[in-house]
Amino acid sequence: MKIKTKKISYEEAAILPLPKALPPRRPSFFFRKLIRVLASSDLKKVGFIGNTGDMRGVSEKEPALYLMNHSCFTDLMIASHMIKGPYNIVATTDAFVGKEKLMRAIGCIPTQKFQPDIKLINDVSYCLTKLKTSVLMYPEAGYTFDGTSTTLPESLGKLVKILGSDVVMIESHGAFLRDPLYNGLRLRKVKISADKYTLFTKDELKTLSQSVINERIAQAFSFDNLKEQFDKNIRVTEDFRAEGLSRVLYKCPSCGAEDKMKASGISLKCECCSAEWELTELGKMKMTNKGTAAGNDITTSNAELPISFDHIPDWFSWERQCVRKELEEGTYLLDVPVHIYMIRDYKAFYEIGDGRLTHSYEGFHLTGCDGKLDFVKKPLSSYSVNSDYFYYEIGDMISIGDKNGLFYCFPPKGTDVVAKTRLAAEELYKIKKK
Repeated sequence: MKIKTKKISYEEAAILPLPKALPPRRPSFFFRKLIRVLASSDLKKVGFIGNTGDMRGVSEKEPALYLMNHSCFTDLMIASHMIKGPYNIVATTDAFVGKEKLMRAIGCIPTQKFQPDIKLINDVSYCLTKLKTSVLMYPEAGYTFDGTSTTLPESLGKLVKILGSDVVMIESHGAFLRDPLYNGLRLRKVKISADKYTLFTKDELKTLSQSVINERIAQAFSFDNLKEQFDKNIRVTEDFRAEGLSRVLYKCPSCGAEDKMKASGISLKCECCSAEWELTELGKMKMTNKGTAAGNDITTSNAELPISFDHIPDWFSWERQCVRKELEEGTYLLDVPVHIYMIRDYKAFYEIGDGRLTHSYEGFHLTGCDGKLDFVKKPLSSYSVNSDYFYYEIGDMISIGDKNGLFYCFPPKGTDVVAKTRLAAEELYKIKKK
């Protein structure tokens, strides 16, 4: 999928009027049916099965808040078959660029990722109470990198409590295995299913505290797609299944080098120490070459390195721990040249020039556009950062901004800094919060 782009100066983009705040619309019956029909074709190819679990007296004909895990674009097709009545969708603002009328007709509600949005609460409440429609929300906000849940906002429990509506969970299975974000939109032959069940009833929400609500939601999102793949003996046989994996596994556990991991075919290799792994058909990382840093050749400085992992989420979790340690020791720093786009309205994705993005213990700092752009984002302004791979087929991306505009920063191709930046932003928020 691509996005409408337009090249203008930063000065021109900065003075464009912001889009008008409009109330959500009841989704068009025609588009609802059309989306369902179009989705049916793709879902048939993957043998989709939708399972309804314990709804605890919640009628599928009544408005409810639907929470769903977020793996890939297929999630929207799954939702069209799991939610029976009319529903609005909380969508990121970039989805409206070049197609605002269509998105509103479908029933989408615009919001900025990882930005405080009081209006969103009012919009969701308006749908549930006035339009009498359900609302679909992906609380993770971004696609999963490693097949486990991304960080959930602390405010989610408060939102659910305020809305006071029945809350239904939809958990997909197989969608990540079919189309993992790192693999560059190359689809694998994997069956997909989804489970639906009631997470909270209206009556329950009256008595539960915000912390208990958050705990139960966190439990619902405590999935591990790759563990499920192994446990259920689901084989991914494509010979490109490891391509792009260096975006996620960017740090070598054998020698500690970063940005030296190269993925191709079914293999991942460190160009620093020559350690090499194969991504097996069951989703495990099998070490095929220990490299020069392992065994008898290991150096004193690397003595505490884990050498290898066979489970991708464990590897990713270790990278998070390493980032946390860098932040605590004051050695963490991102400093990369970037090509910059900007969203100010819904008319185009504005290409505004080149600059430099830094991220340190003090937060983000973006400069560029011939000295005209100078934007700072403090660590406590957001619990995470919007980051993506092969974003709208342009490249890997890190986005920062505020209510006056969003900046989309594209590092040079082959620079695997996106995952580390997301981890650093999340860990820095936790440190500063304390």
